[in-house]
Amino acid sequence: MLQSHTNTYYEESKKMPTLEINSIHPKKFGFLPTGFNKRKFNITYSIPRDRILKQIYNTAKQQCLNSEQWPAIGIINAWMITAETATFMKCGGLGMVGSELPENFNSVFSADKHEINIITPLYLGFTGKKKATFDKGVYVGAEGFSIELKKIFSYDVPFLGRQNRLLQNKVTVYGGKLNGVRYLFLENNKYFTINPAPENPSAQDGCYIFNANHIDEVERFAFLSKAVYCLLENITLNKNKNIAAPNILIANDWHSGALSGLTKYFTLAKVYAGRMNNNEAETLRNIPIIHIAHHLGYQGWDYANTAKILNSLYEDLATIVLKNAKAVKNSNPRTANTLIVGDTYNQASCNIHLADRIIAVSKNYMEEVSKEKSFGYDFRDVLKIRKNNRNFYGIVNGYEKRLISPNAKKIDAVNKFFGITKFKVYDENSLNVKLHNKKECINLLSYLAKNENYRNEIIPLVETYKFDDISDLADKADTIPFICMTSRLVEQKGYDIAINAILKMIFKYKDSPQGFPIFVLGGAGNKDLFADLQTLKDNARQISREFAKRIFVFRGYKDQFAYSVQLAADFYMMPSYFEPCGLTQMEAMAKGSLPIAASTGGLVDTINDGVDGFRTDVFFADGQKIYGSNLKAQSLKNNINAYTDTLERALRFYYTTPQAMHIMQKNAMEDDFSWSIPNGSVYKYYKLFKTGSL
Repeated sequence: MLQSHTNTYYEESKKMPTLEINSIHPKKFGFLPTGFNKRKFNITYSIPRDRILKQIYNTAKQQCLNSEQWPAIGIINAWMITAETATFMKCGGLGMVGSELPENFNSVFSADKHEINIITPLYLGFTGKKKATFDKGVYVGAEGFSIELKKIFSYDVPFLGRQNRLLQNKVTVYGGKLNGVRYLFLENNKYFTINPAPENPSAQDGCYIFNANHIDEVERFAFLSKAVYCLLENITLNKNKNIAAPNILIANDWHSGALSGLTKYFTLAKVYAGRMNNNEAETLRNIPIIHIAHHLGYQGWDYANTAKILNSLYEDLATIVLKNAKAVKNSNPRTANTLIVGDTYNQASCNIHLADRIIAVSKNYMEEVSKEKSFGYDFRDVLKIRKNNRNFYGIVNGYEKRLISPNAKKIDAVNKFFGITKFKVYDENSLNVKLHNKKECINLLSYLAKNENYRNEIIPLVETYKFDDISDLADKADTIPFICMTSRLVEQKGYDIAINAILKMIFKYKDSPQGFPIFVLGGAGNKDLFADLQTLKDNARQISREFAKRIFVFRGYKDQFAYSVQLAADFYMMPSYFEPCGLTQMEAMAKGSLPIAASTGGLVDTINDGVDGFRTDVFFADGQKIYGSNLKAQSLKNNINAYTDTLERALRFYYTTPQAMHIMQKNAMEDDFSWSIPNGSVYKYYKLFKTGSL
């Protein structure tokens, strides 16, 4: 099945038929039959008599109820298993955590010999947008950074091929060090090539490509989990001295979600089959696994390949494992088994049930996913059990302030790129310069509107719609709010909420256009949402040409353009439907652009309403109040009203209390969400590694 990286639970669940129950009678050691999940079947859970099978049967209960003691950890030698890194293959915030958590942890704790190593695929090929090469010992990843690598050793990973035969796939481990972190790259050209197949969906790129070997993302990352497991066997059981065995495994979201099933189930099944002794199994089972959950809507579904992937992971012991993989008791019948949800292979499910600890990427997101089905999906009940038993926590993702604050190198590059701008560096003590940058951006937008040749040359991949010349507003910039929203054009970001809020403002202020804000809205993504932005501009023009002139809408992404808009903006709109952590609000705040945000996920943890930004008084999901008081919920009724109310509150603040606005901008720029600040996120991870709790 071709699964888009952007597919959520709801989109995937439409494809899943309701499972009716019959029976399954496997051979003692046998593969699951192809397409077994497409037939009506039942797994009868009766407590097995065999001691080993009983351990498999009870594992999920023990893990979720926190009945296993956290092991004594001396010198921390952790592995971060990640499909993405900001350094070599980045498609989102997940990749930033993949690089920045190890880098910052090591910078703080390496003097005491504690460290996190990164385990990631050696991607090779060219997607058409992202390119990665390995030549003469130098790997150049898809983000343009390079690292010198040395071959360490090779080993075999059993995995099913096209004819459903178990094949031995050679994986070669290469090692190198960059930014204080030791990288272990796993090379296998079949699974980790990023050369696309002709039928690759246009929306899929990078490590989510449907590649030339017809491997999709779910199969690719199931192979990653199996490859890491086989690597662990090699270095812990075969005593390979080239790599030190880890004492903690960090699974960076669903991509390595099968790992805990392999260490905690597959090892016992091997003991049951006489292929591993109990001491060897315990060595692997006792390595604690910490699963970082970024967004529960991305889980790694694969209905069509359910049998193939389970047989690849557990080989001819798959039937034994599946029959005994009983989940902790909860009210959702779809998650009665830890390996599948309903009748579909689910890559995240195994770790969510079996990992030793689960970490959400913000505290408020942890609360949301363990309370609300619209956030926790099928795993809401399991996560509630884990939260109540203190093995599910929230730690806000860090974001290096030095990378996102206005700085001379970045601003000089922006000016050089545009050729006509003179943006200036500023900080919290020179916010008057931000007004200069607002004027510069107004003139830039106007020049893009007037000069089609320049626009096509500078931002050829950015589609603009009826940009207008507003250069006459530059001299009035101190009285006109500048508001931007340069997030991805996807439903999550709440562009429909923003559009409705702006329309409400247009009707409310149609008789006083002088102070109407400048809006810059758009990003890469959905064509339909861009069409909605175009309609906003057209509707505004019907009411007031002056209003319409101040609304700039576009589709596409160019870093220099987005950066210049943030340098100018007084406010940044974030009416998100969900935002597990959110990094954009941190970027905006670092530039003195106050976020106007929905009260969801990490936005609650990082924006102090009325101090360094604005948040809605209430937040709704599926028509139910999730955040805020009942009185406010009754008054505002929905997210559009709540967001419009907050937008108007922010604008009143701008118009009536400029000094207080200045103080809020200063507060926002002084905020520091860096990983390694005192009591920052790396210290929380250190405590978690050492004690298993926060």
